[in-house]
Amino acid sequence: MATVFQKCKTDETNKNYPCEGTRCGHPWTVRYREPGGRSGRQREKSFPLKKQAEAHGNQMENDKRAGVYLDPERGKITVQAWWDEWLGAQVLRPNTLRDYKGFASNYLVPTLGRKTIAGVTPNDAQRVVAAMAEAGLMASTIETRVIPMKAMFKAAVDNDRIGKDPCRTLKLPRAASTAVDPDEIPTLVEVRRIADEIPDAYRLNVWLMAGAGLRPSEAFGASDDCQRDDVYRVYRQATDKGDGKGNRKALVPLKHRAEGDYRETPLAGWLADEITQHKAEHGTRTVGGTSGLLFATVTGTLFTHENFFHHWQKIMKKLELSYKPHHLRHFFASTMLAAGCSLLEVSRWLGHRSIRITADTYGHLVPDSWNRGRKAMEDAMKPQLRVIEGGATDQPEAPEESAQAV
Repeated sequence: MATVFQKCKTDETNKNYPCEGTRCGHPWTVRYREPGGRSGRQREKSFPLKKQAEAHGNQMENDKRAGVYLDPERGKITVQAWWDEWLGAQVLRPNTLRDYKGFASNYLVPTLGRKTIAGVTPNDAQRVVAAMAEAGLMASTIETRVIPMKAMFKAAVDNDRIGKDPCRTLKLPRAASTAVDPDEIPTLVEVRRIADEIPDAYRLNVWLMAGAGLRPSEAFGASDDCQRDDVYRVYRQATDKGDGKGNRKALVPLKHRAEGDYRETPLAGWLADEITQHKAEHGTRTVGGTSGLLFATVTGTLFTHENFFHHWQKIMKKLELSYKPHHLRHFFASTMLAAGCSLLEVSRWLGHRSIRITADTYGHLVPDSWNRGRKAMEDAMKPQLRVIEGGATDQPEAPEESAQAV
C-alpha cells in the first residue's frame, strides 16, 4: 500500500529535519511500488498538501489493481522528443515523410514541442488545429495534416506512455464538398484541342490521362511493359519531389500502394494504337536504371510534372482554357459513368483508396440516377394512389349477400 509522510519529520538528511510543528507547511510525500510486489520499483512523489499525496497514492494503488498502471516517468518525454522517436520507427514514402516533417516543424513543435506528452490535454491538441486554420490551410488539408499527430499520440497510448489519447475529442473544420465541379471536366473537343497543341513527343501523356484515367505522375512514368493486350497496367509514378535518397527526380510506387503493386484499367483500341505509334516515332528510353520508359526530357532525365506543366500552361493560355492536367482524369471518370460503368469499377480503375472517395467525387455524375429514383418511388406508390383516387377506405365494405343474410 502507498505510504504518506513528511520527510521533515522522518528523513535526517532533509534540510527541515527535525520538524516539531504539527502543521508545519512542509511537503507531503507518497511512496508506493510499481506492479510486481516486492520486486516492483519503489516510487515517490511530493505534494504541498497531505490530501493530494493521499489521492495520488490511492490512484496508483487503484491503477495497479485494475491493471492500468502507467509509469509516470514514461510520460515525461517531450512532444518533440516523442515525435522524433515515433517518426524514426515509421516506414514512409519520401513524399509522405516530407509532408510529416513539414507539419511538425510548422505547427506541432511550435505549439506543443516543449510540453511532455503526459501533459498534453485535448485543448492542447485542438490548438494545433487552430494554428493551421489561422495559417489559412483548407479544411481538407488540415484533415490530412493531423493524421500523423493522431497516430503519434495513439502510439504513446499503445506503448504505455500515457493513459488517454489527447486527440480523442479532436474537432476539425468542416470540409467543403469534394464533388467535382462539372466546369472542371473538359469536353471531348477540348481534350482533342489540348492533344493537338502539346508537343508531339508528349501527346501520349494527354491520351493516357483522358483515355485511361492515369494521374499525371503515372502517365509520366509510363513504360513499354504497361500495355498488356486490352489492359493497361500502371506500375509506378514519376515524382519531382525527391525519393529520400538524394534523387530529386525518381520513380516511386503508386499512390496508396506498396512497392511492386500495380493496378489495371481498360485499354481502348484507339489508345493502344496511340501507344504503338508513339513507340514507333519516339522509341523508349532508359533513365536511372529503368528501361522501356515512354517519356524523358530532351536531356535524357526523367519526365515529371514540372517539365509537362511548362507546356501545359502555354497551351491553356493559347486555347483560353483554365484546366489542370488532373482534370483529364475527370474526363475519363465522367465518360465511364455516362456509359453505365459502376462506381466500383471506376474506383478501381482510378486507383482510389476506397469507393467512398469515388462516390463523393463523381457520384453526382451517374447518369439517370435522378430519373431512376423518381421512377422507383412512383412505382412503389402506384397501388396506393389507385386506392386513394378510387375513393376506397381503409376498411372494405361487406359483400351485399352477407348483408342480406344478416
